[in-house]
Amino acid sequence: MRIQGSGAVQPQLLLSSAAIDARLNRPCGWTEANFRIRRRAVADAAETSSALGAAAARAALDAAGWRAAELDVIIGACGVMEQPIPGTACLIQRRLGLGESGVPAFDVNATCLSFLVALDLVNLGFGAGRWRRALVVSADIASAALDFEHPEASVIFGDGAAAVALEALPGPSALLAYRFETYGEGTGLCALEAGGTRLRPHDDLPGFLAGSRFRMDGPGVFRATARRFPAFLARLLESSGLGAAQLDLVVPHQASANALDHLRRALPALADRVVDIFADHGNQIAASLPTALHAAIATGRLQRGDVALLLGTAAGISLGGAVLRY
Repeated sequence: MRIQGSGAVQPQLLLSSAAIDARLNRPCGWTEANFRIRRRAVADAAETSSALGAAAARAALDAAGWRAAELDVIIGACGVMEQPIPGTACLIQRRLGLGESGVPAFDVNATCLSFLVALDLVNLGFGAGRWRRALVVSADIASAALDFEHPEASVIFGDGAAAVALEALPGPSALLAYRFETYGEGTGLCALEAGGTRLRPHDDLPGFLAGSRFRMDGPGVFRATARRFPAFLARLLESSGLGAAQLDLVVPHQASANALDHLRRALPALADRVVDIFADHGNQIAASLPTALHAAIATGRLQRGDVALLLGTAAGISLGGAVLRY
């Protein structure tokens, strides 16, 4: 499995930390000092998940030198779909001019780790001979559901989209290892309850509106993931047959500044190889990890033949990782 192209986009409006300070009625510098956010992007009404996703997809296709019609599958890997029905991948397919093509388009969801799950699914599809060329798109509009009454669950999030064009080819590029673990006892630590079938606006509109705001127990999430992370990482690396010293780059989900610090402490020999774009992007939910991956490719930090460790956590609570030879 070879990444032939990648792309990432952000909405036009970039909200500075000073603007966030003013919104929160905090002194200038408070947001950056407490959360290490310099700025983050905020989508307007026209910049939907599918619009941003299609823009990122076109960038990835251009980088690969492909036409959209050459795709065998489109997988939407968003943390939160643009709408419940139909899926975001269908909307992106139409925006790419493939609405009459019959190219399969569907979504997978594992909140912040959706991209990682989609990557493994494509790898399996390639191995089974189902597809030869695949497009994975992650797009999230976190700003649609943030509650600024709770800064830790709002100021760290940003909007954006990223995509990768993948091809089944013989050669050194490969997914060397993949691992995903879920601990459902932590389901209450991160939640966006409305938009599904449990909360019904016709029965309880105030409850539905309240459930439309994202809520998160930040310290609880950190504790739940941090205590499981060392053993998880050991199992992932063991399955890859590689040691930490053999990794060229670490590409993490940009969960928070504290999470990135914890990762550096867990991998001290690789601390300077951690891709960190958090200050200018924030946590972009599922788009976070592929945006960091694209940044590594675009800046030359990830070169052909390099081995990258992709890591992240998600609501659930889940931990996920992959070892990828680029």
